[in-house]
Amino acid sequence: MTDTNFPLVRDLKNTFLDAFSDQSDLHCSAVAPNPLSSPVLVSSNDQLAKELGLKPEDIAGETMLSLMAGDFSATNLQPIALVYSGHQFGVWAGQLGDGRAMTLGELQVEDALTGVSELWDIQLKGAGTTPYSRFADGRAVLRSSIREYLCSEAMHGLGIATTRALCLIESKTPVYREEVESAATVCRVARSHIRFGSFEHFHYRNQPEPIKALANYVIDRHFPSWSDDDGKYAKLFAHSVTETAKMIAHWQAVGFSHGVMNTDNMSILGDTIDYGPFGFLDAYNPDFICNHSDANGRYSFKNQPSVGLWNLNALATSLMTLISSETLVSILKTYEPTFLTVYRGLMATKLGLSHYNDTDEDLINQLLELMAANNVDYTLFFRNLCHFSENRTVARDMFIDRQAFDFWAEKYGQRLGQQTVTDVQRRQQMLATNPKYVLRNYMAQAVIEQAQQGNYSGVNLLLEVLQNPYDEHPRAQKYAGLPPDWAETISVSCSS
Repeated sequence: MTDTNFPLVRDLKNTFLDAFSDQSDLHCSAVAPNPLSSPVLVSSNDQLAKELGLKPEDIAGETMLSLMAGDFSATNLQPIALVYSGHQFGVWAGQLGDGRAMTLGELQVEDALTGVSELWDIQLKGAGTTPYSRFADGRAVLRSSIREYLCSEAMHGLGIATTRALCLIESKTPVYREEVESAATVCRVARSHIRFGSFEHFHYRNQPEPIKALANYVIDRHFPSWSDDDGKYAKLFAHSVTETAKMIAHWQAVGFSHGVMNTDNMSILGDTIDYGPFGFLDAYNPDFICNHSDANGRYSFKNQPSVGLWNLNALATSLMTLISSETLVSILKTYEPTFLTVYRGLMATKLGLSHYNDTDEDLINQLLELMAANNVDYTLFFRNLCHFSENRTVARDMFIDRQAFDFWAEKYGQRLGQQTVTDVQRRQQMLATNPKYVLRNYMAQAVIEQAQQGNYSGVNLLLEVLQNPYDEHPRAQKYAGLPPDWAETISVSCSS
């Protein structure tokens, strides 16, 4: 790449294709972006820019603005779009692929804590059609781009494995949806954009060699120490199972609903990817469905753990030419205990417990049942519970059935009494575990409406808040309470 301040270390097209030798064009296609007209920077993620070794001021420069709007005329980049297939709502959908995303290249990023370098994909979403766009326009609208930009950073702030977002661009390019909207692009950054569906694509085409080549690519890039290991493919699958279980356990603990857990939306590394009709719980409701398109509730909040296992079974099927059935089944059996161990540990921490023991299962389940029956706000309750020892009234008053809460609180207090930590220590730990802010749909909608009028201040304030969701943020107190009544009218679908 030349004449820009974006130091991509290598062209992804060449390195990606080199990994597959004679299979090259089966895995991806070279694409050409269609630049947005009159682009405007809505927001740049200075925190991520620094982590990537970039200068935040360069992200806001004219050269970067043109690049992030899809104008590559000053570069030698050859972006690519990846092909994949997938099961959508449990039904085989056939060939899909990057219909509105193109990967520009890779950055070599050194972890500040470990000193270990890792490659990150730089991807532009909304820059025009690809061979996998089918009948779509390859564009993204401002509203959905704001949602993805903010939520990916919100998830990172919560400590959940996720793709990231570097910047958000609006334009005067019209996009025709239910009405005419402004086209936008999001620069998405990820350790990998390889999905379960990337492997399924070749399995259902009866092409085992591209499956092997793809598995080798993932291993060589992310787990090079396994490259000469006879069991490397089993290790890769085991890693996917473990990290997916951990990811979904974190979703459940924080009250996040993905909304469209198709196999083409599942990362091989276990990162949260493809933010569309997501939603964080307001009132605790295990039957919560955040996706208006999900008529049967397949991807409801309570179903996410079982859907994760279903999707991993689909991935296992696509790896049967590399791994024996017995090994695949054995690895799949580790999913549930991994999920339960991580989830129980997270919930114990939310309750201020130094560790989980078997008696805590009833304590956690009784609380969740009580919250569901009383329509109690999930995030706000756990934040209020941090102050249980000095003032339990605030948490208690969130329940209609206060007698039932008192009964639970008595057992909870007894459990806390079994610990050696002080009330102050526990409160500090709980405040660092239970966020004050999550990206509720009404918050996203409010800043979207502002941005559509050319006011981007709300987007940037929310970015700051969500990157540090455990802090108080005096300027954002309006987002710290119960959602307004009109929040219930918000409907988000796959098209969002």
